[in-house]
Amino acid sequence: MIIPAAIPRNRRARYIPVVPRPSTPAAPTRKARSRKAPSPEAPSEEVTSGEPPVPAPAAPEPSPASRTALPPAFAEWFAARGWAPRPHQLALLAAAQGGRSALLVAPTGAGKTLAGFLPTLVELAEGGGKGGLHTLYISPLKALAVDIARNLEAPVAGIGLEQTIRIETRTGDTPSHKRTRQVARPPHILLTTPEQLALLIAHREAAALFRGLKRVVLDELHALVTSKRGDLLSLGLARLHRLAPGLATTGLSATVREPDALRRYLVPQVAERGSEPAMADLITVEGGARADLHMLETGRTLPLAGHTAWQSMPAVYDLIRGHKLVLVFVNTRLQAEYTFQELWNLNDDGLPIALHHGSLDATQRRKVEAAMAAGVLRAVVCTATLDLGIDWGDVDLVINIGAPKGASRIMQRIGRANHRMDEPSKAYLVPANRFEMLECRAALDAVEEAAQDTPDPRIGALDVLAQHVLGMACAGPFSEDELYEEVRAASPYADLTREDFALVLDYVATGGYALRAYERFAKILRGPDGLWRVRDARTAQQYRMNVGTIIESTKVKVRLARRNRTKPGAVLPAGGRVLGEIEEDFAETLTVGDTFLFAGEILRFEGLHEDEALVTRGPPGTDPAIPSYAGSKFPLSTFLAARVRALIADPFEWDRLPAQVADYLVQQRRRSVLPGPRDLLVETFPRANRYYLACFPFEGRLAHQTLGMLLTRRLERSGMRPLGFAANDYGLAVFCTRDLSERIAREPGFLDGLFAEDMLGDDLEEWLDESAMMKRTFRQCAVIAGLIERRHPGLRKTGRQVTISTDLIYDVLRKHQPGHLLLRAARQDAATGLLDVTRLGMMLARIQGRIIHKALDRVSPLAVNVMLEIGRERVYGEGADEILAEAEAALLGEALA
Repeated sequence: MIIPAAIPRNRRARYIPVVPRPSTPAAPTRKARSRKAPSPEAPSEEVTSGEPPVPAPAAPEPSPASRTALPPAFAEWFAARGWAPRPHQLALLAAAQGGRSALLVAPTGAGKTLAGFLPTLVELAEGGGKGGLHTLYISPLKALAVDIARNLEAPVAGIGLEQTIRIETRTGDTPSHKRTRQVARPPHILLTTPEQLALLIAHREAAALFRGLKRVVLDELHALVTSKRGDLLSLGLARLHRLAPGLATTGLSATVREPDALRRYLVPQVAERGSEPAMADLITVEGGARADLHMLETGRTLPLAGHTAWQSMPAVYDLIRGHKLVLVFVNTRLQAEYTFQELWNLNDDGLPIALHHGSLDATQRRKVEAAMAAGVLRAVVCTATLDLGIDWGDVDLVINIGAPKGASRIMQRIGRANHRMDEPSKAYLVPANRFEMLECRAALDAVEEAAQDTPDPRIGALDVLAQHVLGMACAGPFSEDELYEEVRAASPYADLTREDFALVLDYVATGGYALRAYERFAKILRGPDGLWRVRDARTAQQYRMNVGTIIESTKVKVRLARRNRTKPGAVLPAGGRVLGEIEEDFAETLTVGDTFLFAGEILRFEGLHEDEALVTRGPPGTDPAIPSYAGSKFPLSTFLAARVRALIADPFEWDRLPAQVADYLVQQRRRSVLPGPRDLLVETFPRANRYYLACFPFEGRLAHQTLGMLLTRRLERSGMRPLGFAANDYGLAVFCTRDLSERIAREPGFLDGLFAEDMLGDDLEEWLDESAMMKRTFRQCAVIAGLIERRHPGLRKTGRQVTISTDLIYDVLRKHQPGHLLLRAARQDAATGLLDVTRLGMMLARIQGRIIHKALDRVSPLAVNVMLEIGRERVYGEGADEILAEAEAALLGEALA
């Protein structure tokens, strides 16, 4: 077995040999380890297990409670390994045996996976699976589904069920012939993703496939329910409950802020208005070893901006050398490629280091995962593709490059190390700049307190509902009344009005009032019997090709091309293997001969052929570009933002900060002022024939960008002639041609009016109507709702074609049907996602009467960070760091003069 592209060709050998493990019975995985003696008490609706786990004595005799709860073969399997089932595992088994749904909230390493599958294994072992699908496991990640399937092999083989139970995975990487066979002859346990569930329930054989389904296990539930994927999944669960009456659901999660919201998500909601919401049982596990978490300090002065953390790469490499297997997490795929290349340039020891992110070819990812499981890697540079529940290999250290952006996210990532409840997970946070040091300090405090910052529950999106309605028509004729009641059983849609449902149904049937004259937008038809049906087989096929809610920019495959021996300099378009995908927009910026970094290699662009970018291996010593991917950067959470503001405002806390950060804050206090945790600091100053307004809400890039757009509109109306603005996670700067300091001094209420809460009224509406961003948001909603299909039988639309189509429709709807379903959906998305209007509104309310204005004669130390965002051109490689360092030195020189 080999791992292609794990080592750049221009560096050393191109392949990492992987030695498979001997074909001996698999050892139990860490997820299944359980050393805590079972509780003799019967579980109540809420079970809390807080005692630290203790090793069971050698060859223990199962307790009476254990013998009662577990069949002999299971009790013997636990005892043979010196384990005893934990109380929460038995409690979940008891809930399942009582036909109840349950949410298990337990720390990493507490045996959640085994707990979730234990009821299934017991029932199947006792003859509960005569045939057909018994349990459906749903994961947010393809890799996690594959990992769990591997983890189940140990208990299944150890208990002697390998000939009785069939376990299979079904993801987007599963071959089509296998997916077809799974419908005709399903396994007992199927591990899949929300998108595949949507396809399965839309199948004409769905009723037969799910008729005998007994249980659904939802892993990492907190990560599933906070996006449109969660809306789609909730609708799928509602359909499963209808197809399989008596179905029980099990939710598994390690990070939960509001468990009641997840408890409601797991069970069908009561249709009657005013009734109490239905909830699953809650089983919680407290305790677990505290994480051994540190901020990496190299002794070098970090810059005030930038996200590559290049100064810390030698120290990161030293950590890799000193550990067995290290996961190096980054927040974007661009960072992943950059970090991998930097580490390999330092890799004089020839350590096996691999790369894993979502744009790499599936074959490559599987080989990296297999190498992790086999224990032959020393480090894997990865994105969020490996941060949920993955348990491959003996990971003994996690490194997070850059600020974590959220407390719950970093706790998830930390949990990949040591993966035992009773042993601490070891991890380092590696800030890339001084502001990220503040963020890392806030995250360290949050982890110490075990504080969570998962988002609030969602209200179901209407574009997702439209996709689901079409899917149900593909499955077979449906009654409007019955489907409405079924949809309301899904927690995000429990408050859906009949009027909104009728609007969705009309949209799927006609495209809406403004588009009903065009037959191509009619997806479903109402028959003489009053039932709705899919229009034709082609419409059903288009639905299956476009199902899902993850809308990324159009991508092209990256294929290694072969040299044409008869034509020097030319390449052959076929024959080489696919390395992965890059965004079409990036590929179109390349010209023949350009080099870029992808899959851990320097590649030379040879041209576009159909939907593929042809490449050859590039020469060493070049300065390659790095593909970037839209929407892949995490926003700063509200929770961490508040903690950062509190750190800045309290000088008594500065002793806990690195000296370079504390000194920086001291310089800011000397030359300007530091705001309180509820204040907003606004600085005005001249620079290079322009006049600047800088403010520091610390509310995240999305909220700051919206604020900047609205501020520039108001400044323009007031005659200040703004030229533009720049924003990052910490603040924003607006630049004008007229002196803002004079205007604020002359009109005492000017600043309060500028930041008044009413900017989220007419100003926001007017800007949204004119904004190109609203068109992008509408485009995503239109693709999800099936108005525009990216993929058609036999052809694929380019990103430009999709843009032209949706922009034309957007203009038509705005003019003729401003209340159209998709315009409503786009506005909801913009408010909650791209604009972060709710968060901005909370900030504006917080600062009323608390705005601190400081008129300066030059830029302040605090403003340098956001000023570096102005006019930044995308520069790759070492040149980017040099240009940024020069700009920072110039600005700091002015600020500290």
